[in-house]
Amino acid sequence: MRLRVLILGYGEMGHALEFLLAEKHDVRIWSLTTNTILEEEAANAEVILFCLPVNAHIEIARRIAPYLTQGSLCLSIAKGLDESGLTASQVFACVLSDKHRYGVIYGPMISEEIRMGRSAFAEVALSDADDFGVIRSLFLGSTLFCEQVDDMAGISWSVILKNVYAIMFGISDELQLGDNMRGHLMVAALSELSAIVKMFGAEAHTPYGYAGLGDLLTTATSENSHHHELGRKLASGLWSDISGEGVHTLQMVEKYQLFDYQAYPLFFLISEIVKTPASLKIRLDAYLAQIRKW
Repeated sequence: MRLRVLILGYGEMGHALEFLLAEKHDVRIWSLTTNTILEEEAANAEVILFCLPVNAHIEIARRIAPYLTQGSLCLSIAKGLDESGLTASQVFACVLSDKHRYGVIYGPMISEEIRMGRSAFAEVALSDADDFGVIRSLFLGSTLFCEQVDDMAGISWSVILKNVYAIMFGISDELQLGDNMRGHLMVAALSELSAIVKMFGAEAHTPYGYAGLGDLLTTATSENSHHHELGRKLASGLWSDISGEGVHTLQMVEKYQLFDYQAYPLFFLISEIVKTPASLKIRLDAYLAQIRKW
């Protein structure tokens, strides 16, 4: 089935999704640099892909909501929190409510690999489970393999928080702490993720899927990963540009007290290192000393 698709944002993932979809679907692009009129494009689209930072979601969703057709589907790939501490799915729930359908797509989807024709993998959670037929039609024959899940909160928080944990893998690699430490970090991160998403009312097993374990492994080990590189910078004393989705997530979690982050030792360690990089060695030694007390 040929679909009318509107891609919002033309960064790396916007280009990657165009690469995946343009051959089989009627793909339109909107960004701040295009001459297209957002509201007109949204009114004609069957699928709207938000390839935008989550900070832009609420404004754009509000602009297009009055123009969306009854059967249209809004999908986000954004892996962060906005300035109110909301996930992309929470923004959709607030703006689109029960009037329009929406969902999120998360997993190991490195844009460069997609454009090279390599396989990518994702979990999809939808406000109306019956819309997975649209997802099948959308990506049929492409290299993106999608798996339907019903835990939108779980995959949203898994994919957002994994950026925080990925920073620690970069720190470990830069300090040459070894493969054994990497194994510990993966176990500790998944254990904490499982407890945190459960606190949000999600399923404890959700972080072990593509949005959690799959994307964490990809982000934590790829040399092209921003968060892995950020960890390396923190460990090597390059502190002038400490930014990114993971850093912003740490700030939002603390600002809005989204959960008791001090109750999760590895998360708390990363938070303190990002705030005061000069304390890295002292805090890491204290963390290791604490987990040795068994």
